[in-house]
Amino acid sequence: MFAGAYTALITPFGSDGSVDYGQLRELVEFQIAGGIDGLVPVGTTGESPTLDLEEHVEVIRVVVAAAAGRVKVLAGSGANSTAEALELTARARDVGIDGTLQVTPYYNKPTQAGLIRHFSAVAELGLPVVLYNVPGRSSCEIAVATIAELAQNPRIVGVKEAAGSVDRVSRIKAACDIEVLSGDDALTLPMMAVGAAGVISVASNVAPRAVADLVHAAAAGRWDEARELHYRYYGLFTDIFLETNPIPIKAAMEMAGLGHAYYRLPLCEMSLDNKGKLRATLRKCGLVK
Repeated sequence: MFAGAYTALITPFGSDGSVDYGQLRELVEFQIAGGIDGLVPVGTTGESPTLDLEEHVEVIRVVVAAAAGRVKVLAGSGANSTAEALELTARARDVGIDGTLQVTPYYNKPTQAGLIRHFSAVAELGLPVVLYNVPGRSSCEIAVATIAELAQNPRIVGVKEAAGSVDRVSRIKAACDIEVLSGDDALTLPMMAVGAAGVISVASNVAPRAVADLVHAAAAGRWDEARELHYRYYGLFTDIFLETNPIPIKAAMEMAGLGHAYYRLPLCEMSLDNKGKLRATLRKCGLVK
């Protein structure tokens, strides 16, 4: 259902810290022109922890309206509280999203039984649900056995794997029939080689065509072409994590003329040393002059 190349969209801010909805619409057009298959607003890359509820819903609404059915919108609408996740997801459903990306509750560390109840409750809202396994952010992993149990629910259709493990993709695919999407740009190709259906990409914010072409080549079995793209952009795939995401990708977009690198505290601008490394990588990839 959500196979292909999806962009984990940044949330652009103005110099005063407000959401720049005009720039957001321009980014949607840039992504669609770049051949991307879908958009994921207000996930980790979208700085969702610093958006209030109304901003969160409005960002999703603007992306849905700007996309106008041309690509799918898989909105980040998870939360630590199941009640909050239900409210946010219901409101996102009402503005027309195609599905919801549900992060593992990232502070209260539920048990696996709690995770099953949490994700199952969200699925009762009627939207397709993609689980988001990101233990580096949540300190809590969705066990493979838990994914297999949740996959029996027809509304729980996928899992974004951001644990940095290709082996987990193999174990998930061996345990159940569920769509797996890479959550790490550098692992998109190896994950697809063992059965992943695509990626929810950070790098595609600045290089949508490259990521889309890589994923589409791998999906079509054109492995030599996919490998060539993987190595050409591998430096980008790694250097956008020189500091906490989305600090480097916003800096990269500013260098490429795609807006300004404004953040909301506690995130702040990239260090000068790391900016220099990132700029050199962008030059090597042909993304800046």
